[in-house]
Amino acid sequence: MTMTESVASTERKPAAPPRAKGPIVWLDMDQEELDNAYDQSVYAKNQPLIHARRNAATERARTRLGEPLRFAYGPSEIEKLDVYKTKAAGAPINVYIHGGAWRNGRSADFAFLSEMIVAAGANSVILDFANIDEAGGNLMTMVKQVRSAVAWVYQNADKFGGDRDRLYVSGHSSGAHLNGCVVTTDWQKDFGLPKEVLKGGMLASGMYDLKPVRLSKRSKYVNFTDEIEQELSAIRHLDRLNCPVVVAYGTQETPEFQRQSRDFAAALKAAGKPHKFLVGEGYNHFEIQETLASPYGLLGRAVLELMKLV
Repeated sequence: MTMTESVASTERKPAAPPRAKGPIVWLDMDQEELDNAYDQSVYAKNQPLIHARRNAATERARTRLGEPLRFAYGPSEIEKLDVYKTKAAGAPINVYIHGGAWRNGRSADFAFLSEMIVAAGANSVILDFANIDEAGGNLMTMVKQVRSAVAWVYQNADKFGGDRDRLYVSGHSSGAHLNGCVVTTDWQKDFGLPKEVLKGGMLASGMYDLKPVRLSKRSKYVNFTDEIEQELSAIRHLDRLNCPVVVAYGTQETPEFQRQSRDFAAALKAAGKPHKFLVGEGYNHFEIQETLASPYGLLGRAVLELMKLV
């Protein structure tokens, strides 16, 4: 067989038959489709490239910003936070809650998001907290830690020259889920603090109803219970929300991450809660996070406007 004949034979090879759809598990999705809808690597093939770019950006930012102040907000070794101070005293505070499928990430990985906040005249706080494996699969442990960290920042802002009355929170991906739990915290009941501890929140590419997540393959490493599903689904607790929020997602994200954001924004509107809804045209799950590092980026601009720094 000649090379030309070999190529022609390959080109005539019939396409693989379409996958047979299994029983419906959620909406119009079978188990494989739902699992994929909560797996970013299926929809964002350039994930390794973006992570490499993020790591390089963080190294540059840490060189320019210097080492952060490090404070403990709880008793365990992981319950600490980084503070990148701005020059002015009495400046507002932005607390960032990182994502990583609840499994990955440390505060030091996200310094690239601090430089814009500091340059705009605010203090940037990045939280460390146990990942889901360290927490034994218990999401409640993670949520208790991030809520305690935000409460600590409010009560101890004077330790780094921050203004506790201008306290904002941001989060992306599973960090946006945790942030959704933070902005719907009952601060009076749980911490004895004013109900309006927070002045605003940014929730990007997150999950706000855990029911479909519980049905997905994430249940292999998260010990979902009825209590956890109910308590940690922010969309079910909008009565506790006492600050304006920005909700955002990218059009190249998984169908479930897009739907979760749309449904959450719709619920906010129906509840009469002040919010802004942003759709990032052409961004996948990881690309939209990068816009949080620039004052001209979709999310960066929105955060600065939320904090009244524009």
